[in-house]
Amino acid sequence: MTQTRFSLEERIVSCEACPRLRDFLEECREKHPTYWGRPVHGFGDPEASLYILGLAPGYHGANRWGRVFTGDDSGRWLYGALHELGLASAPRSEHREDGLQLSGVWIGNAVRCVPPGNRPLGTELDQCRPYLTEELAALRNVRAVLCLGHLSHQTYLKHRGHRPSEFPFSHTAVHELPGAPHRLIASYHPSRQNTNTGRLTRDMWIHAIRTAAEQAGLQSP
Repeated sequence: MTQTRFSLEERIVSCEACPRLRDFLEECREKHPTYWGRPVHGFGDPEASLYILGLAPGYHGANRWGRVFTGDDSGRWLYGALHELGLASAPRSEHREDGLQLSGVWIGNAVRCVPPGNRPLGTELDQCRPYLTEELAALRNVRAVLCLGHLSHQTYLKHRGHRPSEFPFSHTAVHELPGAPHRLIASYHPSRQNTNTGRLTRDMWIHAIRTAAEQAGLQSP
C-alpha cells in the first residue's frame, strides 16, 4: 500500500494533463511564489474505512498549503466535525507539516488542481477520475464513501459505472451500491456559499459526517 500510494501521490503532483489547469497553476505560482501551486493528492489514514470526496482545492486553501481542505472555511468545517467525532487529532488543518492525523478517514478531491472560478470542466473531471479509481484501489478497507456536493457525487457514480439518476443526490441520503464499497452517502459541500446562506447548518453537517462514519463502521449507530 505504501509504495503504491507514494507512487500515485508523485504522479498526481506532477500531472499536467489538463492545459487550462496547468496554465492556471503556472499563473498562480508567478503571483504567489510561496503557494504550493500544484495538484494536491489525498490525505488521511491508509487503513481508512471512510473515504470523503470533495470537489477541488481552494485557491487560497489547499492550493496554498498543499493539503486537501486546509487553511479555509470548508476545511474548518470538515476537520472540526471529524475532531468532534474523534476521527481527527486536531480541529483544524493549518499546513502540511502541522502533525494532523486522521483515524479511519481518507480525504480526496474529484479534481486535484484548483480550477478557475472554482468550477472544473466536465473534461477535467473525466481526466482526473482515474486518480480516484487508483486511490480507492489502494485503500483496501474503505466501506463507505461520503461525497460532498453534486459534482463529487456524479464523479463517484461515474467511477462506479452508474448513472447519477440511479442514485439521486440528496443531503444525507444513503445509497446501497452493488460491490464494495457498498455505501454511498451524499452531503452538501461545506463551502461558504452553503454555510453562509444556511443551506447547510452546523447540525446538518454534523449529522452528515456522523451518518457517514456510522456507515463506515467508525461510530456506533
